[in-house]
Amino acid sequence: MNSLMSNTAPRIAVLIPCYNEEAAIGRVVKDFRATLPDAVIYVYDNNSRDKTVAVAAEAGAIVRHESLQGKGNVVRRMFADVEADVYVMVDGDDTYHAASAPALIHRLLADQLDMVNAARVTEVQAAYRPGHRFGNLMLTALVTFVFGKRTADMLSGYRVFSRRFVKSFPTLVSGFEIETELTVHALELRMPITEVATPYKDRPEGSVSKLSTFKDGFRILFMIGKLVKEERPMEFFSLAAMVLAVISIVLAWPLVLTYFETGLVPRLPTAVLSTGLMILAFLAVVCGLILETVTRGRREMKRLAYLAHPAPQLSAPMLAAVQAGHDPFRS
Repeated sequence: MNSLMSNTAPRIAVLIPCYNEEAAIGRVVKDFRATLPDAVIYVYDNNSRDKTVAVAAEAGAIVRHESLQGKGNVVRRMFADVEADVYVMVDGDDTYHAASAPALIHRLLADQLDMVNAARVTEVQAAYRPGHRFGNLMLTALVTFVFGKRTADMLSGYRVFSRRFVKSFPTLVSGFEIETELTVHALELRMPITEVATPYKDRPEGSVSKLSTFKDGFRILFMIGKLVKEERPMEFFSLAAMVLAVISIVLAWPLVLTYFETGLVPRLPTAVLSTGLMILAFLAVVCGLILETVTRGRREMKRLAYLAHPAPQLSAPMLAAVQAGHDPFRS
């Protein structure tokens, strides 16, 4: 029986994807060891060229390796390898608030949620560069418009997951688009999720951000477009059909007027182009209808895989502690 359904404490795993974080990873591991003394802390190194591995091991983490470059590849490996009941995923750059972890875990279990997103709150401008802040707001607003508003900080690297989320999540991306895919997966399956505001701070001296504002921003934007095509095919192809139909009508209108006035079609290539565009518009609608059926089937399969795992919940001793006014996750 899953430990969350028994009277024992849940198994908690802290997952830290890492690439060249020698200056920060030691502090991250020590902070989470102090905050969650019963958790197992895993650092997954992604081909670091500095002393990340040695520092993480010295701090007490279990260090593993993923040779395929990219955060998405690391998350795929972590979710596949690690067995736990609750998963805390956090970046290894020492910008997130380890002390918030017990509250996030408690919220996940007490409310039987599948994801608790740690929304970043900071007044330190250097911690959250204007370009990153603007990009996050824009991309979050775009996902909200398409998939629904349930998060205000889609690109946060600090989240807590249930086992049924982790073991039913088909990681497909390779890079920093992973946060977008995690969010859209939860929204599409209508999972119970929430967001909790947590402090966010600047990187320690010597630690450098691996996120490129423009390069990774465009990759995330492209990923959102791809997810819209895959998860909302009817809307995507209907929009394409409307654009093609409008262009076709604009091109054909002068020809129609000329035909009624003279009985002739003087610009035959334009007429052929207009006709072809209208045919493509109808084909786009048909593609949307077919893919909408396929997408529904895929969503049902993902939902069944998700339901194969029990919902997270507080064990009996923890529930008793909560009712007595104690926090069972604080050391």
